[in-house]
This record gives sequence, C-alpha cells and structure tokens, in this order.
Amino acid sequence: MGRQVLVVDDEPGIRRVLRGYLEGEGLEVAEAATGEEAVARVRRTGPDLVLLDVMLPDVDGIEVLRRIRTFSDVYVVLVTARAEETDKLVGLAVGADDYVTKPFSPREVVARVKAVLRRGRGGTEEGARLVLDGLVVDPVAHEVHVDGRAVSLSALEFDVLAALAGSPGRVFSRRQLLERVWGYDFYGDERVVDVHVRSLRKELGDDAASPRIIGTVRGVGYKLLLEPT
Repeated sequence: MGRQVLVVDDEPGIRRVLRGYLEGEGLEVAEAATGEEAVARVRRTGPDLVLLDVMLPDVDGIEVLRRIRTFSDVYVVLVTARAEETDKLVGLAVGADDYVTKPFSPREVVARVKAVLRRGRGGTEEGARLVLDGLVVDPVAHEVHVDGRAVSLSALEFDVLAALAGSPGRVFSRRQLLERVWGYDFYGDERVVDVHVRSLRKELGDDAASPRIIGTVRGVGYKLLLEPT
C-alpha cells in the first residue's frame, strides 16, 4: 500500500482536484468534509499526512489540529484562505508541519506534501543518548529530562532539541535547522523555527531573556549552551 493523505475540506470540488493530483503521484487519498470527521479518521486509520483546511463548517482547523496532536504526530499541512500572519504562526505553534495559502496551485500543494513526506522524524542518530549539564535527550525512548524532570515535547520540538544537543556550542542558522529537521525540500516560512524554539524553551523552563539551555545568536540562529558531561 502507498502512503495515505487525508484531505480535509468542506468543498467537494477542491477535494476532487487534490485527490486527482495526489493519486497521480502514487499516493492513496482519503477525504473528510468536517473537522469531527477528520479527527475520527486520523484516530481510526492513521494516515501519513493530513492536508487540513483551516475554515471548516463545524470545528476550526486549528482546533482540529490541537485535538489531533493530543494523540498523533501525523504530519499536518494547513490550508488557509486567511491572509493574517497570526493564523499561520498559531498553526505552526500548535504542531503544523507546513502551510499553504489559498488560492493555491494544486502542483504546489503536491510538491509540499511530497517534501513533508520525505522528511524523517528524528534529528539524531538512533541510540545516540545525549547527556549534557542537567539535560538528557534519549532518541530511542524519545524522552527528555531536565534536572531530573521528565519533559513532554512534540515530535518537532524533540527533533529541534536533538539537532542542537547533537552539536553543543555550534550555532545553527534557521536554514540549517530547517534542512536537518524539516528536510531539504521545505517550502515554508523560516520563522517556523522561531515558533518551535519559543515553544521548546517554554517546555524546558528556559528563559529567553536569560537562557541556560538554548541561546540566540542575533542575526544568525540558535545554539545549545550546555556542555556534555
């Protein structure tokens, strides 16, 4: 069986067009017309990626994404007709992997879907348990501890942290983190990195104004401040 994409949109014409293009690339396609149906299908069938319209008739797509993230790390690409940057950034903050804005080219959507599916969850080599000053990152168990406290992270937050922790002291530009975590074919806004670093710091209890774990190099990017032990 091929990889499955769940297309969530209340407009049958859009679902039909996207299905045709996606199936033309060898992908299996399922459809949902409402947010409730989308959540149920993700829980029941576990697709590889959800192409999720933000404007749905019953439940807002951002809320659908929040619900999905309570039980699944499935890739999610948001489709929005809204022009405001806050809509895109809110979506990224709650766990979207990418977004496209209507009106869109079906070919562009397919290109983004394929790029996201080519990514690999996990930014470090399997088995490379990282132990730093007060921080433990275990890629096999997918666990993080800070000063002995277990920290729950999303898949993308974990991958960003693992990338930084794999080379403590090294400064990663946003583009380098995008390539390492999201993949070389990432099409979206580089500020997705800032969104996930901000969320990651919050989960780790790290103060952005006076960081102990993740430092910001202004105009360049981010680095892990802790030393290996």
